[in-house]
Amino acid sequence: MSSPTGFASEPPPVRRRLAIGPFDARRLALIIVVVGLATLGLVVVSRPLASVGPGGPRDPAATPYLVASPVEGLAPGELAPELEISGPDGAPTPLRDLDGRPVRLADLRGRGVWLNFWASWCPPCQAETPVLRDVAAAYAERGLVLVGISVQETTVDDVRAYAERYELGYVVAADLTGDVFRRYRIFALPTQIFIDPTGRVRRIVNGPVDAASAARFVEEILPPSAPSAAPSAPPSTP
Repeated sequence: MSSPTGFASEPPPVRRRLAIGPFDARRLALIIVVVGLATLGLVVVSRPLASVGPGGPRDPAATPYLVASPVEGLAPGELAPELEISGPDGAPTPLRDLDGRPVRLADLRGRGVWLNFWASWCPPCQAETPVLRDVAAAYAERGLVLVGISVQETTVDDVRAYAERYELGYVVAADLTGDVFRRYRIFALPTQIFIDPTGRVRRIVNGPVDAASAARFVEEILPPSAPSAAPSAPPSTP
């Protein structure tokens, strides 16, 4: 049928869909959504156990990771529990350092003991590592023993690799069974337990410490210095 002007009417233009390769826009959008959800899932699954407060993400170097529900832990003045784990037969056996030597609080009586519960994947633990290393070295001759107890690790080799990488000169042990972790009722990483020479808990800090606070807490648990010998009186002249 002719148009009133005598010209044949043109067919309506064909709307072409945006396409990249074999995919049109709708399929591309679907693929992007699926990939995004898969990436988010991987992040959630692989992220270390942590807690984010109502105010949003916190500075990972300044606040601890919550790895359990907060519970009432040890109190200052209590005798610190021995560092024991369950052996293959279920009997208690001493926690051992990375060289296989037993670590017993009973063997450390008379010295100040700083227990640091940590994990190699924990950002605030990583951030305070230089503080631990420096303070442990500075106070070793004054009777401080720092014991870093790694928790929630897969193998002892993972812990050893971290200790070697950062040249940790203090005692490091891997609590793979979580027995010491539970005995001390730890719920945040890092957690610091400062124990005086009598074996009693003097202070508990849930979170990382800086150099100044670490030095102050260590000073509280150091053994008293041996009194210096009084100078002998000069001989009397005849």
